[in-house]
Amino acid sequence: MDQAGSWPESVPPKVNLDQPSAARMYDYYLGGAHNFAIDREAAERAIAALPATVAGARTNRAFLQRAVRFLVGSGIRQFIDLGSGIPTSGNVHEIAQLGDPEARVVYVDIDAVAVTHGQAVLAGNDRTAFVHADMRDVDAVLAAPELRRVIDFDQPIGLLMVAVLHFVPDSDGLAGVLGRYREALPAGSYLALSHMSMTGQPREFLERFEKVYANTANPVVLRSQEEISALFDRYELVEPGVVTLPLWRPDGISYFTDDPERFPGFAGVARKTT
Repeated sequence: MDQAGSWPESVPPKVNLDQPSAARMYDYYLGGAHNFAIDREAAERAIAALPATVAGARTNRAFLQRAVRFLVGSGIRQFIDLGSGIPTSGNVHEIAQLGDPEARVVYVDIDAVAVTHGQAVLAGNDRTAFVHADMRDVDAVLAAPELRRVIDFDQPIGLLMVAVLHFVPDSDGLAGVLGRYREALPAGSYLALSHMSMTGQPREFLERFEKVYANTANPVVLRSQEEISALFDRYELVEPGVVTLPLWRPDGISYFTDDPERFPGFAGVARKTT
């Protein structure tokens, strides 16, 4: 079997090895072991196209961790992580349950490897679950028995869309997807998201990066800062608003050594007030 490291005992039988997977490529950027040769080859092409890719992935993971800590500090005790990818060290349940052992987390991903490994990692942790679903299928996600077992929709929720919406084109009904998740959230909930952008790097780098992902199961859609800000429609942004990832409530740990204003992506956290 083609592998970078140890796998759970039950490897999903229907893994598509004809196309790289964004989840497994991201795992490779983070130094994970759950990826195949086809993913690693595509990841190396992405790194060659956009040298900031590895630092970008690690900066994104650091943003996720800061956002979860912020949300726990704001009273959130349950999280839904959409397009979560393959669990690696410092994932949402580890950060949230470090802040409060009673915190509950549900991961959602379409990638079979992410789900199989995630379920193995979470075995025995009854305050977590991993749902195998396409986040764009809002009904399937919200009706999943695993999610309903863990999440109480009468209490505020932290909805995480971190490094996933740049894989969802407008033609997939993105505005409707966002709106339906918002409707499902009780008042006092939060949305945290990050998104790659054409801003901050030479256009030719990003065009080459887009071409790499065009040949994967998850083509990339690069949006502007204004378009990313619009994804928070009908939420109230918390300070500092929608900024490049290194500038969102930095904690002194940096993986991106260039000018933080030039980071190729933006992030923000916002509260649903009504």
